[in-house]
Amino acid sequence: MDVYPDFGATSGAGIQAVLGALLTVVLVVAVLMILVSAIAWAVASSHGSHTGVAKAKAGLFVGIAAAALAGAGVAWLNFLIRVGSNL
Repeated sequence: MDVYPDFGATSGAGIQAVLGALLTVVLVVAVLMILVSAIAWAVASSHGSHTGVAKAKAGLFVGIAAAALAGAGVAWLNFLIRVGSNL
């Protein structure tokens, strides 16, 4: 069984289902963080707030990194599950 993002897996069907649900939540929060940070960057830039631009830019990069790590986490968990089942 592979781990994949799934909203309906929070019923406790198994560890893989719960991990998939948690990764889904992380991906959704990361995408929302990217959207909010991009909007904040645009607003701060249009108002000439250099401090706001710097903070929004940092938030955008953190959101992108979190989304990338969560996506890589799916592949890593699938690899570990396959290796663990062969031991």
